[in-house]
Amino acid sequence: MAELLRPHASARPDEPALTDERGTTTWRELDARTDRLTDALRGLGLAAGDVVAIHSGNRREFFEAMCAAGHIGLRYVLVNWHWTADELRYVLQDAKARVLFTEDAFGDVAREASAGLDLTARVAFGEPVDGFTPYEEFLATGAEGEIADPCTGLPMFYTSGTTGRPKGVTRKLTAAGGPIENARLLGDLMAGVLQIPENGRTLLVGPVYHSAQWMWSQVFLLGGRSVVMRRGFDAAETLRLIDEHAITNVHLVPTQFVRLLRLDEATRKAFDGASLKAVWHGAAPCSPDVKRRMIEWFGPIVHEYYGSTEASVNSVITAPEWLERPGSVGRPLPTTEVHVLREDGEPAAPGERGQIWFRYASGDDVEYWGDEEKTRSVHRADGLFTTGDAGYLDEDGYLFLADRIIDMIISGGVNIYPAEIEGVLITHPAVRDVAVFGVPDEEFGEQVKAAVELADGAGPSTALADELIGHVRASLAGYKAPRSVDFVDAMPRTPTGKLYKRLLRDPYWQPAR
Repeated sequence: MAELLRPHASARPDEPALTDERGTTTWRELDARTDRLTDALRGLGLAAGDVVAIHSGNRREFFEAMCAAGHIGLRYVLVNWHWTADELRYVLQDAKARVLFTEDAFGDVAREASAGLDLTARVAFGEPVDGFTPYEEFLATGAEGEIADPCTGLPMFYTSGTTGRPKGVTRKLTAAGGPIENARLLGDLMAGVLQIPENGRTLLVGPVYHSAQWMWSQVFLLGGRSVVMRRGFDAAETLRLIDEHAITNVHLVPTQFVRLLRLDEATRKAFDGASLKAVWHGAAPCSPDVKRRMIEWFGPIVHEYYGSTEASVNSVITAPEWLERPGSVGRPLPTTEVHVLREDGEPAAPGERGQIWFRYASGDDVEYWGDEEKTRSVHRADGLFTTGDAGYLDEDGYLFLADRIIDMIISGGVNIYPAEIEGVLITHPAVRDVAVFGVPDEEFGEQVKAAVELADGAGPSTALADELIGHVRASLAGYKAPRSVDFVDAMPRTPTGKLYKRLLRDPYWQPAR
């Protein structure tokens, strides 16, 4: 039996562990299928530290693949299914993936991306995909029985860097292949911090390839909390699922709050929600008005965390605390040091803004996969690291975020990096210079805006703006495409070429602030 699943398979064998639109997998079935899949993967010659990639929407097989990889020390790359074939191919090569799991809905992209790559196996969930082994057929190659020598496997998330190409985020201390007990300890620790009840039920209505959604589902699954999932978010269905499945905890982003609050009065009144114990949000700025309305509706269970792909969860703030200190993202966890430093490297005074730096009490540290230069760039000599955010601590040690130092755009909880988009737009013949930045969006928090300086002979027009947006969509995932384009006479650059992007961006934010 799979060690992390054994207690739940023994205590509640016939209760649902995973539920999606297609059906349910019990704890007994999940345990047995995990055993077979681990044996099938080891049968390919995979060993601790090897890499598999999972390119799929939310579905039960996705979780089986993570459970298997997590029991035999594999790194499993959670792939954003919005990516184009070129983006996927880059990550497969960069991560040195040996196995690619995909699903029928994205089979064409997966086939194009993996063509000619030296992969040990290509496996497809769902309907057949040319060139891929059907998942159930691959699963059948594995033997039943106890997993020998289990060890902890780890996810690897790719986050776009400011140079425009995604970077794999991993850990230095918590290496793949460590004791399987590490995974259990992580789950128990985070469940306690985040007030997740034992034997609870998680609702997953965001993509599990996102680091936060992974934690709020897979990590707690291994601790005995079943997962009900959907491929996408529908506000009315979310309320129905919470009541129907007696959901105890859910992770949402502010965009989803907005859509819930916009439901008609009858739908909202029909919602009971008595089973809910914790609603967590993060990953994007949330309007104080939206948050207050959610607390008024759901009760004092709408809590917030501050973290990132690189830094996990650093601080939390409960609903009652937030009502006393609106705008705060809470106090740092006991396991995390948070330092706010001025430009001269000295500690900022309470209320004084500075750059936010971190250190883990465990000695664990962030590392960008295969990129020592990038890893060094986010560290100080004393070992503190940063994700580029700025903020301040108040007199009581509560953290407040200010402007981000890096130019990352967060739209609907998704990180978008302007450099990647700028790199595509500058290739259009009508573009002389370009800057991409985030502007306020009531529903998504931010939306992507492009400012374009035109080449000689090109004139601004609605048709050209549409053409430029289409140019981005042809190369990058659709969510990265600008929602609008401004045409400017000249970019605000210094003689050395430095761009004062804030001069373009600030006019949009000043009225909102």
